[in-house]
Amino acid sequence: MSVLESLRKRSGLLVGIVGLAILAFILTDFFGGQGSMFSGGETTVGEIAGNSIDINVFKRKVEEAESTQLRNNQKTSLTPEEKDGIVQQVWNQMINEQVMVKEYEKLGISISDEELFDLMVTHPHSALVRNLSDPQTGKVSPMFANAQTGQIDPAKIREFTASMTDEQEQQWMQLEEYVRQVRVIEKYNNLIKKGLYVTTSAAKREYVAQNTNATIRYVLKNYKLVADSTIKPTADELNAYYTAHQNEYKQEASRIMEYVAYEIAPSAEDIEESKKAMVRIADDFKVSKSFTEDSTYIIAESELRNFDQAYHTPGTISPFIDTTMFKSEVGAVVGPYEENGSLKVSKLLATKMSADSAKVRHILLAYKDSGADPSITRTKEQAKAKADSLLGALKKGGKFSEFVDKFSDDGGKKMPPNKKEGEEYMGKGGDYGWLNAKSGFVDPFKNAGLDGKKGDLVIVESNFGYHLMEVLDTKGSQKKVQVGSIEVKLEASSKTKQMIYSLADEFSRKNNTNELFQKAVVEQKMDKRVTEKLKESEKTIAGVDSPKPLIFWAYENKQGTVSSPQEHGNKYIVAVITDVREKGIAPYEQVKEQVAAKVIQEKKAEMFTKEFVAAMAGNASIDAIGASLKLPVEQAPNVNFMTNQIPGSNSEPAVMGTVSVMKAKTMSKPIAGKEGVVVVFVESVVDAPVLKDFKGPQKSQMQNIQPRVDYEVYNALKENANIVEHLTKFGF
Repeated sequence: MSVLESLRKRSGLLVGIVGLAILAFILTDFFGGQGSMFSGGETTVGEIAGNSIDINVFKRKVEEAESTQLRNNQKTSLTPEEKDGIVQQVWNQMINEQVMVKEYEKLGISISDEELFDLMVTHPHSALVRNLSDPQTGKVSPMFANAQTGQIDPAKIREFTASMTDEQEQQWMQLEEYVRQVRVIEKYNNLIKKGLYVTTSAAKREYVAQNTNATIRYVLKNYKLVADSTIKPTADELNAYYTAHQNEYKQEASRIMEYVAYEIAPSAEDIEESKKAMVRIADDFKVSKSFTEDSTYIIAESELRNFDQAYHTPGTISPFIDTTMFKSEVGAVVGPYEENGSLKVSKLLATKMSADSAKVRHILLAYKDSGADPSITRTKEQAKAKADSLLGALKKGGKFSEFVDKFSDDGGKKMPPNKKEGEEYMGKGGDYGWLNAKSGFVDPFKNAGLDGKKGDLVIVESNFGYHLMEVLDTKGSQKKVQVGSIEVKLEASSKTKQMIYSLADEFSRKNNTNELFQKAVVEQKMDKRVTEKLKESEKTIAGVDSPKPLIFWAYENKQGTVSSPQEHGNKYIVAVITDVREKGIAPYEQVKEQVAAKVIQEKKAEMFTKEFVAAMAGNASIDAIGASLKLPVEQAPNVNFMTNQIPGSNSEPAVMGTVSVMKAKTMSKPIAGKEGVVVVFVESVVDAPVLKDFKGPQKSQMQNIQPRVDYEVYNALKENANIVEHLTKFGF
C-alpha cells in the first residue's frame, strides 16, 4: 500500500485545495538537439560500474525529465542552460542508481510505508518542508502551514491529499519517492558515521601533537642554490623513479587544444549597404502615419519584432537619442545611428505630462498563477470581475481600508513582526506612500500612480494580478515620451562570410600539423587561445559559443590534428590538438619533465646530505654547521606537528614530523624536505598541558570527521565505479 493510499484511508473527505507546485524529483549530486554525432552506429553513452548505458535509455530519461520540467513550470520550451542542467541531473541520477542504490540494497537499507507516512505527515521531513515552501522566503506555503506557528500542518496535508487532481497526485508520488530516497541516504551515512570511532590513544596523540610546542634553530640549503642544468640524470635513473612512483601520475582523460578565431564581422561594404536600407526606412518613417500604422511598420521592419509601448522619462532611453527626443515635436525621426552592433532609426510617437511622484494605495485581486500567492485559485476572469465590483462599491462610498483588510491578496498589508499595533509600515491599509519613476515597483503599478491625478480610482494589471488603485496625491510634473525604434543588426553578408571562411580554410589546409600551425600563428601575429585539460564532459570553452562539436572533435582525433574551420557564433574556429591524455597512469613521455624534476631534486638532496654529514662531524653545533656551509642559522619559536611548515616556507611535513619526536637540546640528521635539505636543533620543548580525561578531544575529533562521510563515501564509491562519460559525443 502506498503512503498516498494510507493518507486517504486515514483522512476524511475534506474541502479540496488545488494549485500545488512541487519540484519534480530528479536526484542530483549527492546532497550537494540531441541526435547522435556518431557515424558508426555506436549506442553507448557511458559506463558506470562496468554497466554500459544505452543512448536510447538515456535519451528517453532526458525527454521524460524535460517534459516534467515543462509541465511543472508551465513552459513551452527550455533554454540551452536548462537542457544542459537536466542532462547532468539525469546522468547523476543514473550514477546514483548504479552505484548508491545497489550499495543500499546490498546492506538491506529500506524505508517502510509506515516510516514514509511518518516522514510525509506525522513528523514532516526537511526535504518535504523544502518542497512545500517558498524558495525565496523559506516560508511554508499557506496551503500547508499552521496559521499560528507557520509550520507544516499534518491536518492540511491530509486535507490536500484527499482531493488531489491526477496531475497533483503524480507530483505528490514523485515527492514521496524523493523523500524516501533522501531518507535512505541519511540512513546509509548514519550507519557509517556510527561505525567511526576515535580511540583514547588517538585523541591523546592528536592532543599532544597540537599542544606540544618546540623552539628550533635550523640550517636549510635550498635546492635552488644549485641549477637544475648542472644535474644530469641517466635514463635508468629516470625510468626507475617513474616505475616506483607510477601512482603519483594517475590522471583523468583530457585534451589540450589551441585555437585561433576568425571573426565574422560585416565589411565596410556590408555596413554601407545596411545604412542605405535604413535611410530608406527613415525616409518612409518620416511620412505622417497614424499610431496604428507606425506600430505595425515598426514590428514589420525591426528584427526584434517588438514595439515598446511604454512612456519614458529622461535618462531611461538610449543616450544617442535621449536629449533629441525630449526637445523635439511628435513625428521627429532620428537616424540611422549605430548602437551595440545594430543600426537604428527612432521616431517620437507621442508625449505626455506625468507627475514626478505620487502617493498611492491599492487592493490586489490576484488570480491563479499570477505570482502573488500559490494558494490563490480564482481565475483571471473572476479576479477582474471582483476588481470591477469593488471599484463600483468604492465609488458609492465604500471604505478603502476596510476593503483592503477584507479582500486584498497583498501580503504587504500584514503587520511585520518588528512593528506594534498603531505603528506605521509600508503596505498598511494598502498604502505604499510616495513613489517615483525610479521606485522598485512594477511598471503598471508605478505608471498608474504617476499618470493619474489626485482622487483617481483605476484598475491596472501586473504580473501579480489586478490592482484597484487610488491616487492619494501627486507632486510636480515631467515630460514622458513614447519612442518607436526600428533596429537591424549589422551582420556580415553571405559574400563576406564566404570570404572569411576561405581565409580560415586556407590557414587550416596550409598549416595542417602542429608545427606548421604554431609557426603560422607567430608569423601572422595571431591571437591564439589555449584550453588546458579539456574534459569530454566540459560544457564551456572560453571565447567559443556552443562548443560541443569542437569538444567532440578533440576527442575523436589524434594529437597534432588541425581542424577544418568550425562556425561558433560569430567566429570560425581553427584548432589543433597539442596534447592527448587518457584516463589512468600517464605514459612516461607525458610526464618525463615532472619525473626529471623529481630525480634532479633527489640527486641534489643526496649531494646536500653528504655536505651536511661532513659539516656535522665531531658533534658540531648548529652555528658551526651553518658557518661551515656558509648558510644562515634560522630560528622558529612555537612550532609543532600540526604547524606542518617551517615559518616562511612551504609545507614541510617531513621536517615537522621529525621535530615532533625530538627532545630538547638534540640535533636531527639531515632531512630531505620539499624546498631543500634541513638540519634542525631543538632549543626547547614545552609539553602539552597534562589532561586526565580525553573525552573532550575525542568528541571534537569525532565532530570533525563525521561530516566528511556525506561526500567522501559517495566520491569514493564513484571513483571505484570507474565512470566513463561520452555525453558530448551524442550532442548532450
